[in-house]
Amino acid sequence: MDIPLELSGNFMELRSDHFHSGLDFKTLGREGLNVKAVGDGWVSRIKISPWGYGKAVYIDHPNGTTSVYGHLKELKGAIAKATLDAQYKARDYSIDITPEAGALPVKAGEVIALSGNTGGSTAPHLHFEIRRTSDQHALDPEAYGIDLPDTTPPLLLGLRIEALEPNSRVAPYPLKAKGLALQKLDSTYTLKTGTEAKALGAIALSLNAIDKYDNSGNSCGIRSIELWVDGVPTFSCHLDEIDFGLQRFCNAYMEYDLFKRNDLNYNRCYRLPNNKLAVYGPEAAQGRIVLASGEQRAVRFRVTDANGNVSILRFTLVGATATEAAAWSVPTEQGELFSYKNENTLQRPGLRFNLGPNALYQYERITYTTRPAPAKALTPLHIVHDPLVPLHIAGELAVEVSKPPARTDKLLLVKVADNGAVSAQGGHYANGWVTSKVKSFGAYTVMLDTIAPKITPLDLKADMKGRKTFGLKVADDLSGLDQWSGTLDGEWILLEFEPKSKTLRHTFDDRSNAPGKHTFKLEVNDDRGNRNSYTTTFTR
Repeated sequence: MDIPLELSGNFMELRSDHFHSGLDFKTLGREGLNVKAVGDGWVSRIKISPWGYGKAVYIDHPNGTTSVYGHLKELKGAIAKATLDAQYKARDYSIDITPEAGALPVKAGEVIALSGNTGGSTAPHLHFEIRRTSDQHALDPEAYGIDLPDTTPPLLLGLRIEALEPNSRVAPYPLKAKGLALQKLDSTYTLKTGTEAKALGAIALSLNAIDKYDNSGNSCGIRSIELWVDGVPTFSCHLDEIDFGLQRFCNAYMEYDLFKRNDLNYNRCYRLPNNKLAVYGPEAAQGRIVLASGEQRAVRFRVTDANGNVSILRFTLVGATATEAAAWSVPTEQGELFSYKNENTLQRPGLRFNLGPNALYQYERITYTTRPAPAKALTPLHIVHDPLVPLHIAGELAVEVSKPPARTDKLLLVKVADNGAVSAQGGHYANGWVTSKVKSFGAYTVMLDTIAPKITPLDLKADMKGRKTFGLKVADDLSGLDQWSGTLDGEWILLEFEPKSKTLRHTFDDRSNAPGKHTFKLEVNDDRGNRNSYTTTFTR
């Protein structure tokens, strides 16, 4: 870009359900900045979607890497033409095409697009990646010449001790804190004065660590962690690349509940049983520490960021006496034991929940309760365990509808948040039950959606001469917009869907720009097949 590079997020930063696979560059809080190719090459993929990376361009380079540019507002030149042609051919806004090698060549510094806020982006920025072309693993862009000022070592913000076995005991954290506080003395971190790390039995450690760059206040991710106990290498992880097929194991790498509920970046310095990430070192212990009564173990952490800045943490682990450990409260185990290795089924009156093998990261005791039906619901609220426990593979949830309505095709499963907000989960009805795949534990019920999406024109006028675009807001009250089709004088035209603003927008092109009077028609369906249409005429 034509501005100084400033990060809002870095490579392998912790995110919900994934590691961040690239660098997020700030764009002065606005859209429309020039985005330039980082090197000579050819466009190998163009993907357009309302979700994910939004409008994204992939460029293969002769050195065996692929650069990726995401959340773009507008594509340029031959790339834009190839995209528009493909969309009209498919009669679909969403496309994923792979042009032949060399068909769309680009030069280093060539403007390929304008920055934007499309897809899953929550604010204007450019998402940039470097991948290894052969396997499409994401690599650290900073290792390929992206120069970002960084003399700041990682910040170490807290330490947790985790019990690995039922008879292990960990001293409670002071004042209901989420971990043990740390302090920096000279160049080394240690436990805050007056704080003691005390436990008994088989334990492991988690470290709250973030990084910051010199010209950005945003919290970013670290690159590696190494752990020694009494001078013996006990654990290490190196976050240098990521296989997209393993991305969701990020939930097992971090303390998921603390990340989701408290926005804390605790890195587990041990491996959960069903964690298949290839980021861990060869240490035999894999983070497991056995602490005997009265024993003292010297612990040293070395945490490194992407630019080689290092922070050290030193402290002593103290083995508690049996008397001390007996006084520490232990959570009462409740619920049905599910194995991460096998298929598991929870069956209760009005509910069936099935998880396949490898859906969990460790053994879990699954709890279940019900509450009365919330407003507009047709069944009680079924609370299946805790949404702060992550699922790796979606489960199948079936809820019984004791008095099904006549239009059973309009039934759907919904998830209800603590604040009462509902999110559609889809599903199908058969033999008195609504069944759907769900990606998380939580509170679920069944609702009926018979209301069609609402269409509101935003800037469509009778006289559209000189105008470049027009838009319509399409809002659905429950199941969500599923399909849309716009025609001009009976011919399909491209409408871009922006889910954040719930708008469909057409930009006049050579297929829709003819002068004269035109008839525009929009037809929309929601996920339950409820339909609406809007027709108007205008003059160009």
